[in-house]
Amino acid sequence: MEKTHESAEDYLERILMLEESGVKEIHAVDLASSFGYSKASISVALKKLENGGYVALGPRQQLYLTPDGYKVAKKIYERHQVLTFLLETIGVEKEIALKDACRIEHDLSDETFEALKKCAIEEGLNK
Repeated sequence: MEKTHESAEDYLERILMLEESGVKEIHAVDLASSFGYSKASISVALKKLENGGYVALGPRQQLYLTPDGYKVAKKIYERHQVLTFLLETIGVEKEIALKDACRIEHDLSDETFEALKKCAIEEGLNK
């Protein structure tokens, strides 16, 4: 599996978040509106994700994460949660913490993330 681009990771993460929030069928328009984009603006990216094996389309054009797509989405989503928690723990306002976590989550090494995750757990994440 080749390295995905930051925007692709954001799309995969958002599909996972929509699934986990209870959305039964996710269509391109749902994904676009969750970012404040037009459907046309994300169609090329979704086609690349489909061709790369990260998403699949159902019979009604609903989006599904493939196992590879789920793996990437879960990794980015976990990073987002841990980073947001840590930033809020040190006093960063929630909205800023969410935005900063979204920027940072893509560039951390696995080693650094695991150290931050350990710290977050010690500070009470998931307790």
